[in-house]
Amino acid sequence: MTSETEDPDRIARAMREHVEMMNSVVPWGNEVGFRVTNIERGHVWGVQPWAEHLVGDPETGVIHGGVITTFLDNLCGMACTSAMTKLRFVATIDLRIDYMRPATKGLDIIGEAECYHLTRSVCFTRAWAYHETRDRMIATAAGAFAINKPRFGGGPKESTPA
Repeated sequence: MTSETEDPDRIARAMREHVEMMNSVVPWGNEVGFRVTNIERGHVWGVQPWAEHLVGDPETGVIHGGVITTFLDNLCGMACTSAMTKLRFVATIDLRIDYMRPATKGLDIIGEAECYHLTRSVCFTRAWAYHETRDRMIATAAGAFAINKPRFGGGPKESTPA
Protein backbone atom coordinates (compact mmCIF):
# COMPACT_ATOMS: atom_id res chain seq x y z
CA MET A 1 0.00 0.00 0.00
CA THR A 2 1.37 3.43 -0.94
CA SER A 3 1.30 6.51 1.21
CA GLU A 4 -0.56 9.70 0.26
CA THR A 5 2.69 11.35 -0.81
CA GLU A 6 3.44 8.48 -3.23
CA ASP A 7 -0.01 8.17 -4.83
CA PRO A 8 0.01 10.42 -7.95
CA ASP A 9 -3.79 10.26 -8.37
CA ARG A 10 -4.40 11.28 -4.76
CA ILE A 11 -1.87 14.10 -5.06
CA ALA A 12 -3.51 15.31 -8.29
CA ARG A 13 -6.96 15.26 -6.64
CA ALA A 14 -5.64 17.17 -3.63
CA MET A 15 -4.04 19.79 -5.91
CA ARG A 16 -7.30 20.26 -7.86
CA GLU A 17 -9.28 20.56 -4.62
CA HIS A 18 -6.80 23.14 -3.32
CA VAL A 19 -7.06 25.19 -6.53
CA GLU A 20 -10.86 25.06 -6.39
CA MET A 21 -10.72 26.24 -2.77
CA MET A 22 -8.29 29.04 -3.68
CA ASN A 23 -10.53 30.18 -6.53
CA SER A 24 -13.50 30.30 -4.18
CA VAL A 25 -11.76 32.45 -1.54
CA VAL A 26 -9.83 34.83 -3.81
CA PRO A 27 -12.42 37.48 -4.78
CA TRP A 28 -10.51 38.89 -7.72
CA GLY A 29 -10.67 35.50 -9.47
CA ASN A 30 -14.44 35.63 -9.57
CA GLU A 31 -14.45 39.25 -10.74
CA VAL A 32 -11.97 38.87 -13.61
CA GLY A 33 -12.98 35.36 -14.69
CA PHE A 34 -9.53 33.79 -14.28
CA ARG A 35 -9.56 29.99 -14.30
CA VAL A 36 -7.05 27.18 -13.92
CA THR A 37 -6.88 24.91 -16.95
CA ASN A 38 -4.29 22.35 -15.83
CA ILE A 39 -2.29 21.52 -12.76
CA GLU A 40 0.66 19.22 -12.17
CA ARG A 41 3.08 19.00 -9.30
CA GLY A 42 4.84 22.37 -9.21
CA HIS A 43 3.25 23.63 -12.44
CA VAL A 44 -0.06 25.42 -13.06
CA TRP A 45 -1.68 26.69 -16.26
CA GLY A 46 -4.55 29.14 -16.51
CA VAL A 47 -6.43 31.50 -18.74
CA GLN A 48 -7.44 35.10 -18.22
CA PRO A 49 -10.31 35.85 -20.62
CA TRP A 50 -10.39 39.24 -22.29
CA ALA A 51 -13.30 41.36 -21.02
CA GLU A 52 -14.26 44.99 -21.56
CA HIS A 53 -14.26 45.81 -17.83
CA LEU A 54 -10.60 44.69 -17.58
CA VAL A 55 -9.37 47.15 -20.22
CA GLY A 56 -6.77 49.63 -19.02
CA ASP A 57 -6.66 51.79 -22.17
CA PRO A 58 -10.06 52.36 -23.80
CA GLU A 59 -8.45 53.57 -27.04
CA THR A 60 -6.56 50.31 -27.63
CA GLY A 61 -8.70 47.83 -25.69
CA VAL A 62 -5.61 46.42 -23.97
CA ILE A 63 -6.13 44.58 -20.66
CA HIS A 64 -4.74 46.50 -17.70
CA GLY A 65 -1.24 45.47 -16.58
CA GLY A 66 -2.49 45.02 -13.03
CA VAL A 67 -4.77 42.22 -14.20
CA ILE A 68 -1.81 40.44 -15.79
CA THR A 69 0.31 40.97 -12.67
CA THR A 70 -2.39 39.57 -10.41
CA PHE A 71 -2.97 36.65 -12.79
CA LEU A 72 0.73 35.68 -12.74
CA ASP A 73 1.03 36.27 -8.98
CA ASN A 74 -1.83 33.89 -8.27
CA LEU A 75 -0.60 31.26 -10.73
CA CYS A 76 2.80 31.39 -9.03
CA GLY A 77 1.21 30.95 -5.59
CA MET A 78 -0.78 27.98 -6.84
CA ALA A 79 2.36 26.46 -8.38
CA CYS A 80 4.01 26.74 -4.96
CA THR A 81 1.23 24.94 -3.15
CA SER A 82 1.04 22.29 -5.86
CA ALA A 83 4.76 21.58 -5.36
CA MET A 84 4.31 20.72 -1.67
CA THR A 85 3.15 17.41 -0.26
CA LYS A 86 1.16 19.06 2.54
CA LEU A 87 -1.34 21.86 2.07
CA ARG A 88 0.20 25.24 2.88
CA PHE A 89 -0.80 28.75 2.01
CA VAL A 90 1.87 31.05 0.61
CA ALA A 91 2.32 34.81 0.58
CA THR A 92 4.17 36.86 -2.01
CA ILE A 93 7.52 38.13 -0.74
CA ASP A 94 8.78 39.48 -4.05
CA LEU A 95 7.42 39.46 -7.60
CA ARG A 96 9.14 40.91 -10.63
CA ILE A 97 7.12 41.37 -13.83
CA ASP A 98 8.76 42.11 -17.17
CA TYR A 99 6.32 43.28 -19.83
CA MET A 100 7.34 42.41 -23.39
CA ARG A 101 4.32 43.77 -25.28
CA PRO A 102 0.72 44.73 -24.64
CA ALA A 103 -1.92 42.04 -24.75
CA THR A 104 -4.01 42.04 -27.93
CA LYS A 105 -7.56 43.37 -27.70
CA GLY A 106 -10.12 40.58 -27.64
CA LEU A 107 -7.66 37.71 -27.10
CA ASP A 108 -7.52 35.59 -23.95
CA ILE A 109 -4.23 35.52 -22.07
CA ILE A 110 -2.71 32.13 -21.34
CA GLY A 111 -0.53 31.84 -18.27
CA GLU A 112 1.66 29.22 -16.76
CA ALA A 113 3.77 29.15 -13.64
CA GLU A 114 6.26 26.75 -12.15
CA CYS A 115 7.74 26.40 -8.72
CA TYR A 116 11.34 25.45 -9.48
CA HIS A 117 12.81 25.45 -5.96
CA LEU A 118 11.56 24.97 -2.39
CA THR A 119 13.32 25.62 0.87
CA ARG A 120 11.88 25.11 4.36
CA SER A 121 10.28 28.55 4.28
CA VAL A 122 10.40 29.97 0.73
CA CYS A 123 9.26 28.90 -2.75
CA PHE A 124 10.83 30.27 -5.95
CA THR A 125 8.80 30.61 -9.13
CA ARG A 126 8.81 31.61 -12.80
CA ALA A 127 5.75 32.46 -14.87
CA TRP A 128 4.74 33.43 -18.39
CA ALA A 129 1.74 35.22 -19.92
CA TYR A 130 1.17 34.95 -23.67
CA HIS A 131 -1.29 34.56 -26.54
CA GLU A 132 -1.58 31.09 -28.10
CA THR A 133 2.13 30.16 -27.67
CA ARG A 134 5.17 31.48 -25.83
CA ASP A 135 6.26 32.95 -29.17
CA ARG A 136 3.72 35.72 -28.44
CA MET A 137 5.00 36.54 -24.94
CA ILE A 138 3.22 39.36 -23.12
CA ALA A 139 5.01 39.21 -19.78
CA THR A 140 7.26 37.07 -17.63
CA ALA A 141 7.49 36.90 -13.85
CA ALA A 142 9.91 35.71 -11.21
CA GLY A 143 8.83 35.46 -7.61
CA ALA A 144 9.59 34.35 -4.09
CA PHE A 145 6.79 33.20 -1.76
CA ALA A 146 6.79 32.65 2.01
CA ILE A 147 5.42 29.30 3.13
CA ASN A 148 2.94 29.93 5.93
CA LYS A 149 2.38 27.65 8.90
CA PRO A 150 -0.67 25.39 8.77
CA ARG A 151 -3.91 27.21 9.63
CA PHE A 152 -6.05 24.20 10.41
CA GLY A 153 -5.82 21.27 12.78
CA GLY A 154 -3.81 20.74 15.89
CA GLY A 155 -1.47 18.07 14.61
CA PRO A 156 2.30 18.07 14.90
CA LYS A 157 4.27 20.85 13.25
CA GLU A 158 5.75 20.02 9.87
CA SER A 159 8.76 21.98 8.73
CA THR A 160 9.55 20.31 5.44
CA PRO A 161 7.40 21.56 2.53
CA ALA A 162 8.23 18.85 0.03
